[in-house]
Order: sequence, then C-alpha cells, then structure tokens
Amino acid sequence: MIQLEHISKTFLLGDQAVHALDDVTLTIASGDYLSVMGPSGSGKSTLLNVLGLLDQPDDGHYRLEGTDTTTLSEPERARYRREHIGFVFQSYHLVNRLSARENIELPLVLAGVPPKDRAPRVNEMLERLSLTDRATHLPNQLSGGQRQRVAIGRAIIMKPQLLLADEPTGNLDSKSGADVVTLLEELNQQGITLLVVTHDLALGQRARRRIRMVDGRIDSDGT
Repeated sequence: MIQLEHISKTFLLGDQAVHALDDVTLTIASGDYLSVMGPSGSGKSTLLNVLGLLDQPDDGHYRLEGTDTTTLSEPERARYRREHIGFVFQSYHLVNRLSARENIELPLVLAGVPPKDRAPRVNEMLERLSLTDRATHLPNQLSGGQRQRVAIGRAIIMKPQLLLADEPTGNLDSKSGADVVTLLEELNQQGITLLVVTHDLALGQRARRRIRMVDGRIDSDGT
C-alpha cells in the first residue's frame, strides 16, 4: 500500500518558485497498475522521483507498506529504495563497461549478496528475459529492446514491491516497445505494483487506473 498525504515539492528557477507538486494526496493499492500522464512541467517526473525516494518532499508524508519514508535518514532511504523499489528509464541508464549479466547482477552486489547466491538468480533472470545468449554483451552491442530488457532485469532482480517506469518505450521501435509493455504487464500480473509515466496516450490507456496531472496537482484519477 502506498499513501501520499498532502505532498508538496517546490523548486527555485532563478528567483521564481515552481510548485512541481502542490498538495498531492494519493493512495495506491498493492498490485495496482497506474499510468501518469499530463503536459510537460505538470509534475509527473517529480511525482515519480518522490515515489522512488529520489526526491524528498518539502511537506506531507509518504508511507510505503506502512513505513513513513519522509522520516528516514538518507542511508535508510537508500537501503529502502534498493530493497523495495525498481526503476526503468527511457534512456536505460546501464553501466556501459558492464555486460548484460553484470548490469543485472549489480543490485545484488551492492546489497552484499554472496556470489554463490547471485549466479543462479541472474541466470534465471537472463532466461526469463530471453537474454541468455546476450549475457556477455556490453550495452553498445545490444539493441534498444535488449537494453531495456536488461534494465528491467536489473530493476526487478531484488524482487521489489514497486516498479516505476519513466517513458519505458520512448526510445524503442513499435515492436520492441510492445514487447517491453508485455513484459511490464506480466510483472504486474505477478503482483508487482506498476506505475508508468508516459506521454504515449495508447500506453497510458492500457493501465487499469489513469492519473492526469496539471500544474503539480492531480487533475483526474479514474479507470
């Protein structure tokens, strides 16, 4: 269960205050599938960053599975983010010097999982994503769709409760994009809470619940 209560976030651009989030209250049930849409500057990315514990709100409370994350220290937020939240970005954000296997394995390394326990989990993930034959390839040796699948593998290898996808098909051709959407929706069907930020109306309308943001506020919230 995710609960945002009166969340506000303001940035200064020069001497002007921009209310990226303006008194946002939102409840998301475990296992839900949401899209967040709206014009540029509406607060979509800031909402995703707050949900992902990348940005700290100026006001309000954010509870994730009962924990008030706004009271956590930065090291605690980093640990909670690593253990409970996965991220998928438009630009993949893979480590270029690491192979597909090593990129997927990276969160396990950072979490201190022993090598003997990492190997079977990574092998299973590579097979699940149809990447076994690409395991030793570097990102620049992979197609866009393959890189996004590696990014998804990295995002879910720690078995997060919440998966945040920011324009996950934005850099992909239509077939690769459709494959990525199918994979994300399969993960949601297996119990992961999925939130997709997108400008793509067709993608946004696939979600069971659709949120539209305008000027830092939730303008509509429906199915």
